[in-house]
Amino acid sequence: MELTLSSRLRAVADWVPPGCRFADIGTDHAFLPAWLLLTGRISRAIAADLRPGPLERAAETATRFALSGQMELRLSDGLRAFSPREADCIALAGMGGETVRAILAAAPWTRADTLLLLQPQSQLPELRRWLTGNGYRIERERCVYDAGHWYPILQVRGGADTSLWTPATMLAGQPERWVREPQRADYLRALLSQCQRRREGQARAARLDALRLGELDRTISDLKRWIQALEEEEAL
Repeated sequence: MELTLSSRLRAVADWVPPGCRFADIGTDHAFLPAWLLLTGRISRAIAADLRPGPLERAAETATRFALSGQMELRLSDGLRAFSPREADCIALAGMGGETVRAILAAAPWTRADTLLLLQPQSQLPELRRWLTGNGYRIERERCVYDAGHWYPILQVRGGADTSLWTPATMLAGQPERWVREPQRADYLRALLSQCQRRREGQARAARLDALRLGELDRTISDLKRWIQALEEEEAL
């Protein structure tokens, strides 16, 4: 019996170090830890969720693939049921950026010797701002298009981040930390379209917000410049 991951989960799995102590927070069906165990990437995993229902689905996955002895199921509100250093690689995928922030804020021990693989589904600029302002460093980023949606993935560790952050880099990430992948330009085009729509809305507003309009103009300019640079790289 074979387990196939969605593109977005496979992208997270690719960054899990072999042999690590792995925990999947908000695991639902536990497909990610099951795949890692089945492929031999890791030997044990903790699959955690806030609600009993998803853990029951995770248990079904563990039973179906004969992984019950390798996968611990844990009822946990984020990382509240975890001890420091119990896991050295933690995935938080498929949840809103505000939820990721709340989970990490309640577990400051993750800033020490913990690899975080984050796949937020909303509020990405706010999450980047919080991470870089609270003792975390974004090491690299990639993006995956799956089932009609874009999924950014951040590899994060504790550490000082001294980068110059702008509205554009808060939205799209620091270019030097992007994984060079063919879909990056398409992802930036999607962000550009969003910003252009927001600018049009701001321009039509009854009360003009000049500061916000200028911020959007600079972000649009940066996105266009990055897209052009990627297009030129692809043409070489």
